[in-house]
Amino acid sequence: MCTPVTKRRSRWLYECIQFGMDPLTTAAASGLRARMEALDMLSNNIANSSTAGFKKDGEFYGIFQEEEAQDSGADVNSLPLIEKPWTDFSQGVLQPTGNQLDFSLSGKGWFALNGKSGTVYTRSGNFKVSPEGVLTSSDGYSVRMVGGSTAQLRRTLPVEAGSDGTLTQGGVPVGRLEVVDFPTGALVKQGATLFRPVDDKQTGTAVPETEVHQGKLENANVSGAEAAARLIVLMRQFEGLQKAISIGADMNRKAVEDLARVGP
Repeated sequence: MCTPVTKRRSRWLYECIQFGMDPLTTAAASGLRARMEALDMLSNNIANSSTAGFKKDGEFYGIFQEEEAQDSGADVNSLPLIEKPWTDFSQGVLQPTGNQLDFSLSGKGWFALNGKSGTVYTRSGNFKVSPEGVLTSSDGYSVRMVGGSTAQLRRTLPVEAGSDGTLTQGGVPVGRLEVVDFPTGALVKQGATLFRPVDDKQTGTAVPETEVHQGKLENANVSGAEAAARLIVLMRQFEGLQKAISIGADMNRKAVEDLARVGP
């Protein structure tokens, strides 16, 4: 049985079988499609390798199993496809910037932001002060303090942050950054650096052991060397599968030509 995530892609494979594609061409086409999707994810990782707080994506491979195809008697048990993408939440390197409004987290957790349709979460702490004096993300979302409030700051005064996320100006506390964590699989991506809960009612739990660092940003957890090596592997696989399709086409053409030469 197919999962809802793979239904559309497996349907495409089933249609290939129904329209008479031979097993070699079908398997190679399935492999090409999976590698194209993997290449899209890898390209996005590379494009965001310099984006603060970005978390790289990978893929889970599965086996095509469709009831309709199985009923047709076709051998489709070896057709690969990407079941779903997954996100690597490992921490990136903390890079000093010297900017007093740059923040990063050492340990688990997420900064909370007031998004357009609810609270969203990020590891990208390149904040700024709006003309109204509100601490906001680079996307313009107000940064949440513990209790759900926002920090009102004076643009002319320096901001200091403690390791627990408490912000002060002129020695006066203005709030503590809300930092919460979620169980594995509870967050999904919303753009490059924002995440939202799968369950809108889930709010996360506080992580007091996590340290807030001022004047530092968390780099993307994308390794340039690893991405380059992965790109080479994908391109070689792509070339091999293209050759398989070409061989399959040649075999089919030769079979048709030989059949046409058969006399009565």
